[in-house]
Amino acid sequence: MVKLDDRVKKIKEDYVDEGSYFVINRGRQYGKTTTLEALEGYLEEEYIVISLDFQLMGTKDFSDEAVFAKAFRKDISMALEDMEDQMITLPWTASESAGYGLKELFIDLSNMCKNSPRPIVLMIDEVDSAGNNQVFIDFLAQLRGYYLKRDKKPIFHSVILAGVYNIKNLKLKLRPESEHQYNSPWNIAADFDIDMSFSSGQIASMLEEYEADYHTGMDIPKVAEEIYQYTSGYPVLVSSICKRIDEKIAGSNDFENRKKAWSKEGVAKAVANILKESTPLFESMVKQLDQYKELYSMVEDLLYQGRKIPFSPDEKSVSIGIMFGFLTEENGHVAIANRIFEMYLLNLFMTKEALESEAFVKGGRDKSQFIKYNRLDMDLVLEKFVEYFDEIYNKKDTDFIEKYGRKFFLLYLKPIINGTGNYYIEAQTRDERRTDVIVDYLGEQFIVELKIWHGREYNERGEKQLTEYLDYYHKDKGYMLSFNFNKEKEIGVKEIQVCGKTIVEAVV
Repeated sequence: MVKLDDRVKKIKEDYVDEGSYFVINRGRQYGKTTTLEALEGYLEEEYIVISLDFQLMGTKDFSDEAVFAKAFRKDISMALEDMEDQMITLPWTASESAGYGLKELFIDLSNMCKNSPRPIVLMIDEVDSAGNNQVFIDFLAQLRGYYLKRDKKPIFHSVILAGVYNIKNLKLKLRPESEHQYNSPWNIAADFDIDMSFSSGQIASMLEEYEADYHTGMDIPKVAEEIYQYTSGYPVLVSSICKRIDEKIAGSNDFENRKKAWSKEGVAKAVANILKESTPLFESMVKQLDQYKELYSMVEDLLYQGRKIPFSPDEKSVSIGIMFGFLTEENGHVAIANRIFEMYLLNLFMTKEALESEAFVKGGRDKSQFIKYNRLDMDLVLEKFVEYFDEIYNKKDTDFIEKYGRKFFLLYLKPIINGTGNYYIEAQTRDERRTDVIVDYLGEQFIVELKIWHGREYNERGEKQLTEYLDYYHKDKGYMLSFNFNKEKEIGVKEIQVCGKTIVEAVV
């Protein structure tokens, strides 16, 4: 477990102490519940904390106002009874009313807060479980009304709602017609901008505790940074990598002890295992892509073409991707949130296209000749791809090749390394002209630059950039595949020396 002390301290000081009402919206398995539990313990000395979970309420509890009011009241009462030192109870001051609804519930809640010896903080987890219910929207409206008049009508000091969907999207789910889409009753909420991902330093602190117990001899900063490079600190992915290394990889073939497992190669093996499994996180991602075709197309363009799509949180496809955690903002543009998501999405798209792809079939047929003594012969992969591409696609128009050329190479490569190796697109270098693919095969890495030909000068700059990238990866040899639309181009593969590095350069 990564320690959350600094995070909960900041939430208390910046939000709870200020009396803010706010929503913690993050993607699936992003540590929302864990954060709430840690925060509850941190607040208990100064506040009375009432913690609820809407996931534990049944569908019938939201059937109408009266049923919801009584169910909510019961949950509050049970939470108070479970406290070690029960200092307050929820009164029935409104019980003489002919009916018991939201109005009566909030009169009781107000009286409870008025008589409490400490300010009360209300936490509701999995709040989007109520997202399709009008009664919940009405409940938010009551909270908003009391918040605006809390100098006259006592109510909760702070309210924290946690879930994947934000309140604006709950309204959109409930009333899809345009005039109601953005009419949220929760415009009182403070913007919650606490970073809930794990930094490389936080991951390292977790590994230090593990190292104190097991004395593996691992290079903690190096392993922590490697985990961060794959996950960008997405909490459940960090935990999943560590769990697999500890429980499955250490002691397995090629990783006979913990020191070998807690390494760059061990992290890569853990990632490969994760990508082979169906998890709720991945299932959620696929569901959203299937449901929103514009989102699917946008992610496809990001992966294959490196399109620079301006970031706008109000664009629906972008908003959905951000909300579910697999898209992010990077330098004013939309980006895939982390390398594992990128690898998973790339595999997903490849699998959908594989059965109809000539490139995939051809790569599968050629596979045996590329693996020699458990090593991948990348030189030969490029040579055969050039022959194949010239044979099949040389008569296609420029726009077609520029759009799909890099996809064809990745489809050709996939069956060759499938099951043994992995590849991912390096986000830092991806753009509409250039894409670097990092191929991992049994611990050996290959750097392959895929680029559109834009003249000799641009090509020479690309060669220089590749040598710099090889330096970063401590490699002496790299690969460059250029899609050239010049009629006088020289198709083929050659080996050149640039800045002391060997570059195998292929042109199609």
